[in-house]
Amino acid sequence: MGERTEMELAYFPGCTLKTTAKNLEISALAIAESLGLNIKEFPEWNCCGTVYSLASDDLIKQLASIRNLTRAQSLGYKTIVTLCSMCYNTLAQSNLLVKDNGEKLKKINEFMSEEEDYRGEVEIKHFLTVLKEFGLENIKQAVKRPLSKLKVACYYGCLLLRPQKVGIDDCEQPYILEELVSNLGAEPVNFPYQVECCGSYHTAIKPEIVAMRAYRILENARENNADLVITSCPLCYFNLKDRQKDVKRLYTGFKKMPVFYFTEIMADALGIT
Repeated sequence: MGERTEMELAYFPGCTLKTTAKNLEISALAIAESLGLNIKEFPEWNCCGTVYSLASDDLIKQLASIRNLTRAQSLGYKTIVTLCSMCYNTLAQSNLLVKDNGEKLKKINEFMSEEEDYRGEVEIKHFLTVLKEFGLENIKQAVKRPLSKLKVACYYGCLLLRPQKVGIDDCEQPYILEELVSNLGAEPVNFPYQVECCGSYHTAIKPEIVAMRAYRILENARENNADLVITSCPLCYFNLKDRQKDVKRLYTGFKKMPVFYFTEIMADALGIT
């Protein structure tokens, strides 16, 4: 297949955005269409591998990610855009691994002998980065219903920012979500717990730990006068939103805090129903 234009981006949804996080996909793709961003889901993608493997001698755990990059490459794409923070982190780290190590890339290509050899030329971008490159001022001009008087706590969690080599912003003092929120007409609040871990997969076996983490994060947002919390990660979204019933059980007097994907409030500001 011939080379695609630089403006056409391959969209990698990952598993969760086709199931429990469908509302993140729906709102994000509607935003992309509204802004004229050329994002197309590419066929035959598979799970990213869920968590980037830290084992340096176990290349088998990189195959899922690299196969996705190979498929995008074979279709002529130069850029993959993700919505899920975990998918972004996993794909981006696997990509860096093989770009920096020709021997490991050769071994992976030999193992996937029926696939086209991956050349390490595909770039991974999170949707937030795509929006920033599109231009926050352009987004501001597209706003139809400014989110006036709305105070928003921007929660990043871990995987958008760490490790620093794949982080989309400063790992200690990020501001990309705050910049977006400001251009939508809302007021980002000071939120010291914005980069604290939500508890991640402890939610499957130790939900009480996640409830404790969620309580601290949500109460910190409330203490700083936030009306709601936004996030970009499906797992963070679940832990902060759906675990509130466990928080209420553990902490008497806890009051529900609204939690949304950043794309949901953005779609509202852009007048997308």
